[in-house]
Amino acid sequence: MKPDHDDTSNLPPLGPTTEPLANVSDLAQAPNAAGHSQWLMRSIGVLAVLGVVGSGLMWAKLSGIQEQLARQSADTGSQAVEARVTSKQAEELARETAARLSVTDAKLSEVALQRSQLEELMQSLSRSRDENLVVDIESAIRLAQQQAQLTGSVQPLLAALNSAEQRLTKVAQPRLAPVLRAVTRDIERIKATAVADTPALLFKLDELVRVVDTLPLLNAVGNVPQPKVAQPVPATSWAKAISMSWWEKVWSDIWSDAQSLIRVSRIDKPEASMLAPDQSYFVRENLKLRLLNARLGLLARHFDAVQSDMKQANDDLVRYFDMQTRQGQTTLALAREVLAQSKQIEIPRVDDTIAALTTAAAGR
Repeated sequence: MKPDHDDTSNLPPLGPTTEPLANVSDLAQAPNAAGHSQWLMRSIGVLAVLGVVGSGLMWAKLSGIQEQLARQSADTGSQAVEARVTSKQAEELARETAARLSVTDAKLSEVALQRSQLEELMQSLSRSRDENLVVDIESAIRLAQQQAQLTGSVQPLLAALNSAEQRLTKVAQPRLAPVLRAVTRDIERIKATAVADTPALLFKLDELVRVVDTLPLLNAVGNVPQPKVAQPVPATSWAKAISMSWWEKVWSDIWSDAQSLIRVSRIDKPEASMLAPDQSYFVRENLKLRLLNARLGLLARHFDAVQSDMKQANDDLVRYFDMQTRQGQTTLALAREVLAQSKQIEIPRVDDTIAALTTAAAGR
């Protein structure tokens, strides 16, 4: 196959050269290589055009996405502002609702309190006279029992039981007969029980403390008048004048004066008589302190301490004070009475009366 035209005329003239001539096969492959390079360049161009077109489309798409994102961000910002406003409104509404709810709760509690009071009033009005009587007696007896436990005296409990007995006797209801019998039994049992009367003991201790300052001591001299020995007196004055001479009369006067100056007596307790005058004050004060300690122990229900202090106080009275006088005997008897009565005895309970009242209140 011949080529379309011959380009040999354009070739330069051959001249003398020392290089060998190209091979015929290499000359045949040169056009094919040129054709391949042209196709390669065209493919690269097409690819470049396609890349440019794709880049343009991608840029346009990205621009659209960017615009869409900008619009969405603007919408989100406006929605956030609206949400803030709405949240503030909701918060204010919640505060207002909470305030109204607190006011409503207060009113509701007040209404509930009024309702409970009204129900109690209606129940109290609907009770019968016997039920009111049972409730009043039970509350009075329980209160008296508490007072008896606090004061250590059964007098409040006895007063409440006696009042209950009088009221039950006036009513004379057969349904309340067991209550009356229980009250009577408890009154008899309390009266038969020996209980230390704390208020009375406190009063006696106060009286002992007050008497200590005026009680005479054994070392006191001249406070107690000594009994005089009876002198034989003649029957009549004229017989006495005849029987006594002048020197006998003088001797009698001297002897009587000597007897008044000198006194001889027996000392059974030398520790009391040997006390100095300034120590008498401390003896009285120590005795007062023991009595006051006994008073505190009685208030605290420490009867063992009360017994110990009162025993020591009795010993001090007998050892250091003059018990031959009327005041001393009275004081010693009062101290021994306090010692005998200050015993730890439980306050009797009125369980029978409380059980009978509970049964009567239940309507059985």
